[in-house]
Amino acid sequence: MKALEWITQVLEVLAALASAPLFLGWINQCRAWLGNRSAPSLLQPYRAIRKLFHKDAVLALNASSLFRLAPYVVFSTMVVAAAVIPSMGTRLPFTSVADSIALVGLLATARVFLSLAALDVGTAFGSMGARREMMIGFLAEPALLMVIVVASLISSTTALPAISEHLATQRLALYPSLAFTAVAFTMVLLAENARIPIDNPATHLELTMVHEAMLLEYSARHLALMEWAAALKLFNYACIGFALFLPWGVSVGQGPMELVSSVPILALKLAVAGAGLALIETLSAKVRVFRAPEFLASAFLFAVLGLLVHLLLGA
Repeated sequence: MKALEWITQVLEVLAALASAPLFLGWINQCRAWLGNRSAPSLLQPYRAIRKLFHKDAVLALNASSLFRLAPYVVFSTMVVAAAVIPSMGTRLPFTSVADSIALVGLLATARVFLSLAALDVGTAFGSMGARREMMIGFLAEPALLMVIVVASLISSTTALPAISEHLATQRLALYPSLAFTAVAFTMVLLAENARIPIDNPATHLELTMVHEAMLLEYSARHLALMEWAAALKLFNYACIGFALFLPWGVSVGQGPMELVSSVPILALKLAVAGAGLALIETLSAKVRVFRAPEFLASAFLFAVLGLLVHLLLGA
């Protein structure tokens, strides 16, 4: 059984590394189709990352060691986060340390290093993007924590694999509290991953961009790691949503066949989630940067409503 747990762990990490750019490419394809445009190839993110790895890095003269170290820290943090999220199975070697609060801390660590690296060179756009990123993170983290609190109260644990296993093994039931928190989580996912309506990853408008503004000074392998880490972050958030709201189909340690069957189920969930995100972005308009706090405050209120529904109605 221990061998199966390690196989599940390795398979999840490898699947995250390999599938994150594909998931991003699928979303870009769906957005193009919905916008009646020619869709880029599903493999375009892979090609962009491969191309960047073959280029020579160019660094600013005043770039410190922090600027060089940040891409490796951000990427490693996202890989560790992928290792503790139960995307295919709940019986993982890291289950004892896979606390959902610690997971939020891992995501916050990546944000801090990304923002510090953007401030390090001292450019106007990097500083602007870092300030906006920290503002969004400051408002999004409480909403994400409130979402996790509701799921933890239902499952009586803060361990994400245990939460997923508890919800997956229960009989199918309607939880109004989870419905409210699902809306809140979707809003947080859009904000944290620089998607419309908070940011538009397809443009480089100086006055509106957030995430892209922090990457303008990076090139070659450093930029490749940052782009790969951004795709991993989107993949991780999608898998967190599956663990909290669509946990069915994950392996709960009953045998190898259950683990094998979880792979196509995860692929199906990612396909549906990617199409849903593309639809939301197509139907939404990008809001002004100063309206972002209102958007995230609404997400927090939805999460609080979910908490109140659970505490008052027990549902």
